[in-house]
Amino acid sequence: MKKLPLLFLSDSNTSGAISREVKAGRVRKIGPRLYTTNINDDPAYIIRQNWLQALSLLLPGCVVSNRTALESRVSPAGRVYVTGEYPRSLELHGTKFIQIKGPPPVEGDTPLLGIFMSSRARALLENLTPSRERSGGELKNLPRELIERRLAEQLNVEKEKSINRLRDQARLIAPQLGLEKEFAELDDIIGTLLRTRKATLADPIAKAHQLGAPYDPHALEHVEALWSVLASNPYKYCPTSSGSGPSFYTVAFFDSYFSNYIEGTRFQVDEAKEIVDSGVIPTIRPADGHDILGTYRVVSSLDNMRQTPGTAEEMIALLRARHTDIMVGRPDKRPGQFKKETNFAGATRFVDPDLVQGTLMQGFGMYKSLEHPFARALLIMFLVAEVHPFDDGNGRTARAMMNSELVAADETRIIIPSVFRNEYVASLKRLTNHLQPESFISVMSFAREFVFNVSFEDYGTARLQMEECHAFDDPADDKKLLIPNNLST
Repeated sequence: MKKLPLLFLSDSNTSGAISREVKAGRVRKIGPRLYTTNINDDPAYIIRQNWLQALSLLLPGCVVSNRTALESRVSPAGRVYVTGEYPRSLELHGTKFIQIKGPPPVEGDTPLLGIFMSSRARALLENLTPSRERSGGELKNLPRELIERRLAEQLNVEKEKSINRLRDQARLIAPQLGLEKEFAELDDIIGTLLRTRKATLADPIAKAHQLGAPYDPHALEHVEALWSVLASNPYKYCPTSSGSGPSFYTVAFFDSYFSNYIEGTRFQVDEAKEIVDSGVIPTIRPADGHDILGTYRVVSSLDNMRQTPGTAEEMIALLRARHTDIMVGRPDKRPGQFKKETNFAGATRFVDPDLVQGTLMQGFGMYKSLEHPFARALLIMFLVAEVHPFDDGNGRTARAMMNSELVAADETRIIIPSVFRNEYVASLKRLTNHLQPESFISVMSFAREFVFNVSFEDYGTARLQMEECHAFDDPADDKKLLIPNNLST
């Protein structure tokens, strides 16, 4: 007998051969005329994981429809919804295949394994039809709020041309499906998202489009993961001893120096101090020199660093102004202007340009709700880093926004020494990729404790203490950052 697929049906021509395979233990029966070559796994698992193959055998020629067409999986209640010539229901090991009488395939529906997948236009129209709750408390259609969200997300990613093309296809097939009323509703939703109509929307992401401030829900999910931990835990106050006078400018220098090191702008520490003290940009590396000096001018201005935003608009204005000053030596990076193209860091894709302002404004509400300056500092820093609103200089600007919160509250700054860079970057990745904020909070808490224990009364003393703590060592040298007054090797 030729090699059998994972799932297959028996018929009069194959029943004898299949019986012999069953007796030999190479296949087993898991439904009426339905067999599998998987003799080990639970039949419920096999059906759920291979529902498309099972569907093509049980209900050939049907059209995957309603919520199944949009979710592309078995529903939470264990159901698969399709359209066919007559109503029918089959249940196999906890997965129920429900065929609803309805129109055959139309233009745009895609043949697959002997069945058809609804086009996105058809799926949206069908999901806008009235839906009565079935036994088990599930509707065959997704609620309108989720339809709005899916359309808003499509507009976010694929832009206006794509959603207009979808509307044109829905307009074409609606009469064939008898769904003209549903098309009118879909047309209203799309028009409202494009701000050419004024229908009432329920989904917050869709509403943001309607108001002209669309945002990235995935980035906000990451910010919210941090916010929920920051909002539910107490943090100690850590008053600074470098709030004014010479020590303020000394700590500001190291803030600038290490913030640039993280981004790859690397000078010997004494070279960087000479640039700051003299204001003279080196002729060999002028752009890098401007980075050091521009960052220092922001983080060493007591007037600037005591400014914190009271509104989302003020936050955006501060962000732009600080970025302008930090990136003044790199006009090609468009200082103070939000990005025009999506930026990346390795496999991480940051927020699309059209969603930058809306995402920042949404995140501001979480920032504003936090009371402790340490919590606000971490939230605003991560929000800016996660959005990455500029072509370049995002990290330096984010850390300037962070330390502004601390300076304004007379709290100790957070500085990430060179040797601590890997821990810092890894904690950000863990938060972005795995929604785990604890490591980020721990890393920033340790960095704050480090700064709190350094004496910044003069440059020489601070430099020596930091050197003893391995602060200037390369992360690749396998050295660990130590806390002053608690030195051990």
